Amino acid sequence: MLNLTPGSLAGLRIVDLSRVLGGPYCTQILADHGADVIKVEPPNGDETRSWGPPFDGDTASYFLGVNRNKRGVALDLTQESERAKLLHLLDTADVLVENFKIGTLERWGLGYDALQARFPRLVHCRVSGFGADGPLGALPGYDAAVQALTGLMSVNGEAGGAPLRIGVPIVDLVTGLNAALGILMALRERQTSGRGQFVESTLFDSALSILHPHTPNWFYSGNEPQRSGNAHPNITPYDMFHTGSVDIFLAVGNNAQFAQLCAVIDASSLPADARFASNRERSAHRRELRAELEARFAQWEGELLADTLIRRGVPCAPVLGLGAALEHPHTAHRAMRVELGAYKGIASPIKLSRTPATYRSAPPALNEHAGQVFGTPPADG
Repeated sequence: MLNLTPGSLAGLRIVDLSRVLGGPYCTQILADHGADVIKVEPPNGDETRSWGPPFDGDTASYFLGVNRNKRGVALDLTQESERAKLLHLLDTADVLVENFKIGTLERWGLGYDALQARFPRLVHCRVSGFGADGPLGALPGYDAAVQALTGLMSVNGEAGGAPLRIGVPIVDLVTGLNAALGILMALRERQTSGRGQFVESTLFDSALSILHPHTPNWFYSGNEPQRSGNAHPNITPYDMFHTGSVDIFLAVGNNAQFAQLCAVIDASSLPADARFASNRERSAHRRELRAELEARFAQWEGELLADTLIRRGVPCAPVLGLGAALEHPHTAHRAMRVELGAYKGIASPIKLSRTPATYRSAPPALNEHAGQVFGTPPADG
């Protein structure tokens, strides 16, 4: 599936000083669409190289998941001579992405103001926990702690249960997406002004931004949201249900979908029941509605029921494990898996018709491209 068509960002050069997840996820998005991303790691490498098992050789799968299509070099930026190499890279760069502890680059003479004076067209993107100032300014941020602080954990978990961390590092990933969006906005504006600018994407801001519908519910009611497990706080039936085999998830958003659901399961009397006539009434009688539905779902094989419902316009799916999802025929149809030799990964979800994402190289070994980038051979080991 190697595709060497130039991507929409071909010709763009990005120097990536970021580590762990938010920044690397951002730059992989841009690299997949053609940007030349030079990943600059410290001499010991991005710490996620050791975040395993599992490992491929000496490199953890965690690192491999967000660093393809990049050229890798190592620099010890505590040394002035190595900082000079970085400045040389920035001579031809369009974008700098970094997530250093705030104040570190400034101590090295590489803060935004200094770089803007020397490279006025450079877009400087910083990924951080909380930004540089304010009550939490310059403090370190990690996904789970920010989930706790911003209320994400408070709305996740079973009804009556304890707050629960979301099972993927959603804050890091959304922060990376916001960073990529901000970079592209700044580059678009540069076409008019000729000047770069500072782009900031923080975990704190990003976490607050994804709390819909809980934030508008709070703004207009003043009530703290309650954990509801898989159930939606505003819509019913919008939850996981048992069937005669695998569980299904229903996402019924309007009365027409509810009527279609009832027609499929031979329960046409339910929409006429005053308790279930509209979403307001259904939400007030969740328990009774669940009992009515699951009594009928028990007669169905879950995957067949889900397929029947979605083809009748009722959003529904079987609840699958990750392996089954990755082996699903639609995953193959959407070309959402990438293989480059021994490397395996998830493809870009951003589909462009003329300039699609390309998968040109596996994640780099530490300092693999020093010779290519600096004209010197990589250090041994």
